[in-house]
Amino acid sequence: MKRVLSLSVLVLSLTIVLGAPANPVLAEESIILGVPTSLGFLEGIEGLACVEMAAEEINKSGGVDVGGVKRPLKVVAIDARGAEPGVPVADVIRAHKKVILEDKADFVVFGSFRSECAIACMDVVGQHKKPMILGTAMSPGMEAKVKEDYDKYKYTFRTCLNAVYLVKYLGGTMAYLNKQFGFNKVYILNQDVAWARKTGDLMIQLVFEKAGWEVVGRETYPTGASDFSSSLMKARAGGAQVILPIFDMPQSGILVKQWNTMQIPAVMAGFISPLAGPGSWELFDKKIDGAMNCIFEIGNMPVPKVPKSVEFWNKYKERYGKPLEAGHSPAPAYEMVYVLKEAIERAGTIDGDAVVAEMEKTDRKGAMGRIRFNDGHQVVYGEDPEETALGCMFQWQD
Repeated sequence: MKRVLSLSVLVLSLTIVLGAPANPVLAEESIILGVPTSLGFLEGIEGLACVEMAAEEINKSGGVDVGGVKRPLKVVAIDARGAEPGVPVADVIRAHKKVILEDKADFVVFGSFRSECAIACMDVVGQHKKPMILGTAMSPGMEAKVKEDYDKYKYTFRTCLNAVYLVKYLGGTMAYLNKQFGFNKVYILNQDVAWARKTGDLMIQLVFEKAGWEVVGRETYPTGASDFSSSLMKARAGGAQVILPIFDMPQSGILVKQWNTMQIPAVMAGFISPLAGPGSWELFDKKIDGAMNCIFEIGNMPVPKVPKSVEFWNKYKERYGKPLEAGHSPAPAYEMVYVLKEAIERAGTIDGDAVVAEMEKTDRKGAMGRIRFNDGHQVVYGEDPEETALGCMFQWQD
């Protein structure tokens, strides 16, 4: 005890003699990015990796200029587990409170996996005035809350697409299938989570009913379900020409294997999370030929017409020694860190209100295309990378 005490006194004495500043660590005080997400899921794993990659790049370039002081970024992650079956929203809220109150996060990035949880956590970040940027949750309810009570919910933004934009991309695909092949009968299978249910509802209301399609059936599956054969038999019996899947759970890849094995005479076209990456071909025993899948945000797939999407995809592969597999979240996770950096530097402070005001002015060319927020703090998606962010559709072919 005496030895330790003596050393402490000696260090203190040297500090006084040398005239060190009152706060000697100010120039290196980290800006803490809290990442409460679902780390047992592909999107959560790769999303966090992209946040860390962006933070590493920024730190290597000198950090974030906050009013003339260069400060590094520090990423603190917690497994909020919100995407796992049966995990209550209250647990996810506690995870957000932990990163803010215990880990002292200045900002929440990537955020909750599920929309139900993300929307509930808007109250938490609003109470503490900590800006939060979402990268997975897709319910348009987020923007509605920002518009309805701006002062309370202005702290929440989203860089990934929402369910409305997904419907536009899927609707364009259905229009193509109708025009090229005359298809007009569809069977819908969706996961029993907010974004997937909403996407299915909107596809019926905004696409199929207006275009004269017949919805021959619809089935909703709980997260974790792994047998889809009964729905596939109903789709065949109903004469479906297209099967529209809407899933982000790992088990959903089994749907395509069953579709192939049962030789269902309908095109599989929608979104199945584990079917998005290049490893899927071998993972599912090459039994996904013909399946069409949506990549929610380019960058998760390199698109040569948008060079920054290729640059990002290659950087990830070089940094982690393997390609991206998730079709949703990685590129938005990476870009949100740069969006935040630029907003902080314009504001000259990490004060939540000041940073929110500058984030609203974001106009950045990135891995997803052009990144700008609408009045609901949602990045705008469309078809022209010079004007909007983009998603894309692709087809597996042998």
